[in-house]
Amino acid sequence: MGDGPRLTGKAVVVDGDTVKLGKDTIRIHGIDAPEQSQSCARAGGGSWACGKAATAFMAKLVKGREIACRPVERDRYDRIVAKCFVSGRDLGRETVGAGLAWAFTRYADDYVDAETSAKSRRLGIWQAQSEPALTFRAKGWESAATTTLQEDCPIKGNISAKGEKIYHMPWSPAYAKTRINVSKGERWFCDEKEAVAAGWRAARWK
Repeated sequence: MGDGPRLTGKAVVVDGDTVKLGKDTIRIHGIDAPEQSQSCARAGGGSWACGKAATAFMAKLVKGREIACRPVERDRYDRIVAKCFVSGRDLGRETVGAGLAWAFTRYADDYVDAETSAKSRRLGIWQAQSEPALTFRAKGWESAATTTLQEDCPIKGNISAKGEKIYHMPWSPAYAKTRINVSKGERWFCDEKEAVAAGWRAARWK
């Protein structure tokens, strides 16, 4: 897929490492940002809203600008994984370098140097020991599977007052307060690919 056509346009931010370009969902290659509802440890004690900060940072990078994305592959949820740029700036490198995402070394090592730099300067998620987003998601999934009685399919497919079909992952900020009414056409999903195929979209940052 790396040789495919570039995708360009104005992006809608979903979270710190995901954007929408038209109907395409783009997962930024090589990074893993804190989830929107995630908090990270603060230097000297306490916590800060690292997930919101990562999402806001991505939104600031792309606001009012055209981005260009070079597809690398599709992930298991059928999202396009791509390296994306704004005015020559690599969105993945910028986010990791600001200490607002981990280098996702499980899949790529493109931004290990940027992570090393951010870590040495104790920027963002590196100011104190924080839980990686991967671990945060795993715990969220496990908790949701236990508390919702939907062990294998805890993703909530909600229909908004405007009729929009929106799915909420177990770590989404609105997950806990979202109620599913099956009689109104709302439903549960087992994974994101299933939700997207059924016509639902991911909950956005605002």
